Amino acid sequence: MDFLNPGYLGSKDSFQERYGRAVERGDTNKAADLRRIVQPFLLRRVKTDKSIISDLPDKFEHTVYCNLTREQATLYQAVTRNMLEQISEAVGLQRARLILIALMKLKQVCNHPAHYLGDGSRLANRSGKLARLEAMLEEALSAGDKALIFSQYTEMGRPLQHHLQQVFKREVLFLHGQVQQKKRDEMVWRFQEEPKGPPIFVLSLKAGGTGLNLTAANHVFHFDRWWNPAVENQATDRAYRIGQRRDVQVHKLVCLGTLEERIDQMLTKKRALAESIVGNGEGWLTELSTNQLRDLFTMSDEAVSD
Repeated sequence: MDFLNPGYLGSKDSFQERYGRAVERGDTNKAADLRRIVQPFLLRRVKTDKSIISDLPDKFEHTVYCNLTREQATLYQAVTRNMLEQISEAVGLQRARLILIALMKLKQVCNHPAHYLGDGSRLANRSGKLARLEAMLEEALSAGDKALIFSQYTEMGRPLQHHLQQVFKREVLFLHGQVQQKKRDEMVWRFQEEPKGPPIFVLSLKAGGTGLNLTAANHVFHFDRWWNPAVENQATDRAYRIGQRRDVQVHKLVCLGTLEERIDQMLTKKRALAESIVGNGEGWLTELSTNQLRDLFTMSDEAVSD
């Protein structure tokens, strides 16, 4: 925008002060002002517009709520107490860094205790989210469907691959940033074309979230959430793209009563305010007060199933 019309939106600092922070916090008036200003310069086309692509099947998005196990709940509460103590005493960049560390640790606990502990321990029967994923995959595979599973963490993807292979007695592919191009192409071909090939493809969000055609899958699971919806949408579009012949089911796994549920609610509200004007990830959370962070992080009673 600044290249085509210099100064139209002001300087970077003034834009951030006038619109950026306000929109990220859900200011509907500022969001409307910004849309009004940029609308004459934007021509937006989306795949869901049947006048653009008439033969693309439908996409259905589901938020799948999962409970924590007792082990997860104990770890979650311990991490929350420890990190809030550190955050309350920190200032400036150190405080922002600690908030991002807290977010990462709590998301790891929500995934699986072994992910947070990093001890290579077994996965079975220790994570509510993993148990829910297994049940949904079993249903999909029994119907002859194929599935993509996205995680932002390579250190979660590898044990997830091995565990699912043991559970379903089928080969599971895993694509991450260290996979060479030749091997990457082979994985894609096998998933797309090989008769009776691997029905499950685990992908690192950054390595597999763009540039791949994986229309053999009609289920997409987001095992953990990336807080920029555009990144998740790009990953979903590996399956939901031209060439897809079946409706695509998108499952976003969220741990009930944790920061995952609360941030998901924030993002839903932000989409309603301005679908195309969102933050670039978790940075906006670093500006929350300690009391707001306590409300965000604290686990509610409904998080753990009896």
